[in-house]
Amino acid sequence: MHVPSISNEPVVGAMAQVWASLIGVCERIGDPGWDQVTDCPGWTVKDQLSHLIGIERMLLGEEPPAPLEEVPDHVTNAFGEMNEVWVEARRPTPGNDVFAEFAETTNQRLDELRAMPKDAFDKIGWSPVGQVPYREFMETRILDSWAHEQDIRRAVGRPGGRNGVGEAVTLDRCEHSMPFVVGKRVAPPDGTSVLFAVNGVMGRQIYVEMRDGRAALMPDPPDHQPAVTLSMDQEAFWLLGFGRVEPMRLVASHQVRVAGDIALGHKVLESMAFMI
Repeated sequence: MHVPSISNEPVVGAMAQVWASLIGVCERIGDPGWDQVTDCPGWTVKDQLSHLIGIERMLLGEEPPAPLEEVPDHVTNAFGEMNEVWVEARRPTPGNDVFAEFAETTNQRLDELRAMPKDAFDKIGWSPVGQVPYREFMETRILDSWAHEQDIRRAVGRPGGRNGVGEAVTLDRCEHSMPFVVGKRVAPPDGTSVLFAVNGVMGRQIYVEMRDGRAALMPDPPDHQPAVTLSMDQEAFWLLGFGRVEPMRLVASHQVRVAGDIALGHKVLESMAFMI
């Protein structure tokens, strides 16, 4: 009789770390804090947890609540509507109860993930980024959870959770989204290269170049001066990728510096938000 091997997937351990960090900061939030507004339009601290609960409940097989009768102005697409029904369903629920549900739900999900056979993580299926292995789908859950952890931390004034597995996954996803930003949204002429000079513990030099009408990450620096260099720290890089900050505000405060083609640089910065 074949007994499937139980997975020891690094992505599961990474998810456990991010959720533990999120639980750690939420344990210290009192009643007024749950209603604190966040950088996500229309969402409070409690709403951030409600959203994460909804996605994980859905992955556990639970049917979503009924569709919204009226779609709020801050919801701009079908994916946002799907997220909002879970948030709206918990608006009458006290924050401490939502937090308790989040802890319970994430524990259930971790139990399920740890019990999955190894080959289940190789299975191709739906994800917000297309048809990908389940392992990659779970990386999007790490990114989403860590992004909302940081939203909560900024809202309640308790920074933390930085330079770990969550930020590593996030920075990698931001890096690999920059060809889409440059090639599809900005679409400069062939031969144009953009350098994202990201500093910090997890900083990196990201070169994107246009070739044959498409943008690609370049493994080595180009043999010519980039058309524009955008210098920033890693926090500014993912804040822009998440669409959590006005780009020109960072330029005005010198948290982002633009060298070279200023107009092109501003256009790239205004196009960097990729998170749904």
